[in-house]
Order: sequence, then C-alpha cells, then structure tokens
Amino acid sequence: MESPFTNMKKILENEFAYAVYDGFPVSRGHVLVIPKRIVPEIFDLSNDEYQGCFELVKKVQEYLKSKYHPDGINVGINCGEDAGQTIFHAHIHVIPRYKGDVAKPRGGVRNIIPGKGDY
Repeated sequence: MESPFTNMKKILENEFAYAVYDGFPVSRGHVLVIPKRIVPEIFDLSNDEYQGCFELVKKVQEYLKSKYHPDGINVGINCGEDAGQTIFHAHIHVIPRYKGDVAKPRGGVRNIIPGKGDY
C-alpha cells in the first residue's frame, strides 16, 4: 500500500518519520509528522517509532518558531473515523497559532467539540 503522503516534499526527517507541509493547512506553516511505516493510527507504532515521531515533532516546532514566529503551537492527532481521521496513515498535526487567529483561543484542542473549550 502506498502512502498518500509519498510525493510530498520532506522538510525534516529522522530514522522513523518525516515532516511535510499540510496540503490543506489551517494556518501558515501547518506541518504533518508522518511515520515512515504505514499504520492506520499512531497507537499501532512500535515504541521506537512512536518516540521517533515525537522527537521529530519537537524539531518541527523549533523549525516553525524560527521560520514563522508563531505565538503558540497546537499538536493534534486524529485516531479513527469518529475522531475525524480521513487519511488512514497515522500522522501528527503541528499547527502554528498566531495572536488573533481566533477570537477566543482558550481551551485550544478542546474546541474540536463545540462548547467544550470555554471552561
């Protein structure tokens, strides 16, 4: 099975994963960290692969901070169709956030369920 991410230009990489810009970015600099082994969900990875992915997430946030100067960063993973996953090759979203990009950023990722972010 070929990954839908195969032909995307890599911006960073390590032994277990690579990073590409999201094809449908929600903000300037939105990046995906993708394990090299194709598995449906991040929880299907070996411990080394999982750790390698998150080591790359850390490098991606450093890259984003130096290139785009965001005011914050969200990290998100959709696991399963009912969680919004549409591509079943595990991947991690690293989304730069900018002051004023939404009216009320409080709650961050809690806002995926309307009304749950403002507590």
